Amino acid sequence: MPIVVTLDVMLARRKMRSKELAERVGITVQNVSLLKSGKVKGVRFETLEKICEVLECKPGDILDFEP
Repeated sequence: MPIVVTLDVMLARRKMRSKELAERVGITVQNVSLLKSGKVKGVRFETLEKICEVLECKPGDILDFEP
């Protein structure tokens, strides 16, 4: 899949655990885990927006395109 999720990198940069992100965004830890592994077929813009707000980043900081 050409879209690569680099959420784990951003979490490490912010020194934040998946559990804290999940609580602050309002999603389950399991969903954060699925996002980190790239095993999701999509993500709601609302959820992406909240993740970016919490991590103080842009969508391009956690999503990459590799052809």
